[in-house]
Amino acid sequence: MPEEDLIELKFRLYDGSDIGPFQYSPTSTIAILKERIVADWPKDKKVAPKVANDVKLICAGKILENSRTVGQCKTPFGELPNGVITMHAVVQPSLAKAKSVVNEVELEPWVSGSYSSGGENTS
Repeated sequence: MPEEDLIELKFRLYDGSDIGPFQYSPTSTIAILKERIVADWPKDKKVAPKVANDVKLICAGKILENSRTVGQCKTPFGELPNGVITMHAVVQPSLAKAKSVVNEVELEPWVSGSYSSGGENTS
């Protein structure tokens, strides 16, 4: 593939630092980009994705779907010569993990016995 067909991308993290830039084929999927982000995520960050599905990529204000290709997500701004497209990488842990944390918080008053069986606070 000729080099001019490649699309140059960098990924902006929550603290303003970047991963990249890297060059990708227009046929590369968003899932491939997410795998690269997880592999190259800086080890010194407090918040880090564990798997590719923990990463949400945002470009031009839209969350990108894993099955889409880089070429499909390219905005008109990407047509600029020698332009690097910046995508925002947001860490969002899997829904199952988030639900378990919410359930623990909701159940805590009932488990600790601070409520009577009628649901009224006895303290």
